[in-house]
Amino acid sequence: MMSSSANAAFNSRLTVEIKGLRNQKGTLCFSLFSNEQGFPNRSDRAIASRCVAAKEASISATFDQLAPGNYAVAVIHDANDDGKLNTGFLGIPKEGFGFSRNPKIGIGAPSFQDTAIFVAKESTIQIDLNYLL
Repeated sequence: MMSSSANAAFNSRLTVEIKGLRNQKGTLCFSLFSNEQGFPNRSDRAIASRCVAAKEASISATFDQLAPGNYAVAVIHDANDDGKLNTGFLGIPKEGFGFSRNPKIGIGAPSFQDTAIFVAKESTIQIDLNYLL
């Protein structure tokens, strides 16, 4: 039997709400990272991933059973449902994307440190989607 203090270690929850969805095509895929390993492009390195149909009126994803700590979220609007963020000339994304803490988008992706948020108990954040093309 687990003690209540052991249960408390993994009882934090992060809810991510999306703003600025351009259209209701495809899927929104959320990747949750606990460190810079693979952030933000390697969803296979994320500690959790969720995909939600873009047709919902309000779109969110919830990650449960988290230990308190720093996390970063990367989101892509996979409008054509091919499982990846499509890019054009010079690697500029053709589909929508966003990050926790909504950092200013420059050349290249932001760092884990620029997007990390501290999660303890119940946290809700909003991510504004960016469409560059």
